[in-house]
Amino acid sequence: MSDEFGPDFITVTDEDGNDIELELVDSLVYNGTPYLSFFPAESDEEEPGLIILKVIEENGEELLSTPDTDEELNEVYDRFMEQLFAEEEDSDD
Repeated sequence: MSDEFGPDFITVTDEDGNDIELELVDSLVYNGTPYLSFFPAESDEEEPGLIILKVIEENGEELLSTPDTDEELNEVYDRFMEQLFAEEEDSDD
């Protein structure tokens, strides 16, 4: 992804009604489903974890959802890491 115009931020609401601001890191399509990876824009943690959400369509509207299983989450996480390291290798050339 290019930061040419600066980072992209979105605000999502969790199931408890709390608003969370996220910074978009990357996107990919895995098994025909689009996924987005984010870091929390603000975090008390020294190294916040990567947040992975998938884009689903419900009643003609695109929504963000968590992966359905740990297996799905781990597979998509691995793809994001492969993509990230491939981009780093390309930029080193």
